[in-house]
Amino acid sequence: MQGSLSQLRRNSWSCWCSPSLPSRDSVSPDQGSRGQVTLYEMAAGSRLLLLLLLLLPPWLATASHSPPGCKIRITSKGLDLVKHEGLRFVEQELENITVSDLHGKEGQFHYNISQVKVMDLQLPFSNLHFQPQQNLAFNINNASISLRFRRQLLYWFFYDIGSINASADGVHIHTVLQLAKDEVGRLKISNMSCNASIARMHAGFSGTLRKVYEFLSTFIVTGMRFLLSQQICPSLEHASLVLLNSLLDTVPVRNYVDEHIGIDYSLLRDPAVSPDTLDLDFKGMFFYRAREDQELENHAVEPVIKDTERMVYVAFSEYFFDSAMHAYFQAGVLAIELKGEKVPKDLEVLLRATFFGTIFMLNPAVVDAPLRLVLQVSAPPRCVIKPSGTSVSVSAFLNISLVPADRPAVQLSSMAMESKLSAKVYLQGKALRVQLDLRRFRIYSKQSALESLALFSLQAPLKTLLQLTIMPIINERTKKGVQIPLPEGMDFTREVVTNHAGFLTVGADLHFSKGLREVIEKYRSAPAVTAEPTMQPTAPNADPQQL
Repeated sequence: MQGSLSQLRRNSWSCWCSPSLPSRDSVSPDQGSRGQVTLYEMAAGSRLLLLLLLLLPPWLATASHSPPGCKIRITSKGLDLVKHEGLRFVEQELENITVSDLHGKEGQFHYNISQVKVMDLQLPFSNLHFQPQQNLAFNINNASISLRFRRQLLYWFFYDIGSINASADGVHIHTVLQLAKDEVGRLKISNMSCNASIARMHAGFSGTLRKVYEFLSTFIVTGMRFLLSQQICPSLEHASLVLLNSLLDTVPVRNYVDEHIGIDYSLLRDPAVSPDTLDLDFKGMFFYRAREDQELENHAVEPVIKDTERMVYVAFSEYFFDSAMHAYFQAGVLAIELKGEKVPKDLEVLLRATFFGTIFMLNPAVVDAPLRLVLQVSAPPRCVIKPSGTSVSVSAFLNISLVPADRPAVQLSSMAMESKLSAKVYLQGKALRVQLDLRRFRIYSKQSALESLALFSLQAPLKTLLQLTIMPIINERTKKGVQIPLPEGMDFTREVVTNHAGFLTVGADLHFSKGLREVIEKYRSAPAVTAEPTMQPTAPNADPQQL
């Protein structure tokens, strides 16, 4: 194959170098000079395109934009809420600034400053805004920092010990946080730039030597101003690259939903930042836990979020829901068995009457055996999202048989079922939940149209069975929901779901149920949150199980 490719490249190169291009002289004069140039350039351009295609690396030729199954947009309104909580966090970090001791000598004046402590912070003007392409900019202007420290002063024969109150005014801090996805697909602060300056600083002295101290305080104030300004950026850098990243570690990347399936929320690419929004593209794919490395190709419509009125928007494509149903189908749990007393009595009587002819021809020892109904989904259900609503199409087999004790089961009928469920998708807290309702239902025989006609009388009773017995079981499972990828301590409020063609969006506001400091301290010494299994994944079983 490599030889063929090499031969193709040589042939292409020889064609490129050969004088087979139409010369300007070979074009008819009737076409005019403009026609000559156009024909020549078209021929040359086509061969140049062929050459470029041959020289392209395979990975680039096959690369394509992978559409997200889940997309999150944070708007400037949401950023304003984050700013208020983040400002509290910055204040707490600056209050814990550690300033090294300052000591020195100027003539006969010896000084030693120690035990520097921040007493008060005033941050009247702050701003947090998006900065394209991948950045967040955080500015603090005209802030003031009140300090208290211990002094030891020696001037000639005068020795004094006490405390000094100082104030740094005109504090300006400019930071830029660069956001990116890490190697596992988690959002991280990958880099930070910081500039800090202090416009002026003064210290207040008291005591009998106050005039002397004020005269000589220039050395102390200048040194303290330098040391303090040098500690602001390292403190904020640690807060961003270490502490805030530990908060982002609480966002689930690969999370187990239950004992059968999990969800992959890894980022597909770096965040896209515009002046008003930050967009995050997540894979949004459910997987069967026994085959975690298996990928389901995404052919769904890519979600498009245009709104900016709410603090946050979360969009889910049909692929998001299809992958969940595909994973459950792989796990073999989309089946249910009703046997003996679990079969409603009215339905049992109707079934025995419907298949009376078949039962009559059986061995008398089998006639009174309990009935067994096995309902099994035959293909992964499919989700369709339209502006008018969300629906799920399900195809299944229903096998009806008699199960005498100590004897093989005797099948009475095997029929195909097709149903359409309406789905109500809603958000509660950080959990996406689904409520299903049976809308359409029909059964038909896999054997003949005549048998399908005979099964018509079973349509209404079986639909009632699904509505009263099976749908509550399904909704009990879907009611548990799946977590949306948000950091711990942050929840949704005032959610509104809107359907579009091929995807749906949830617009909501944000609420901090826990402070940043509280969450960070909880996970500060803990490893990053990963999807540790609470139980081993179950292997698919051919026998019907409860949904």
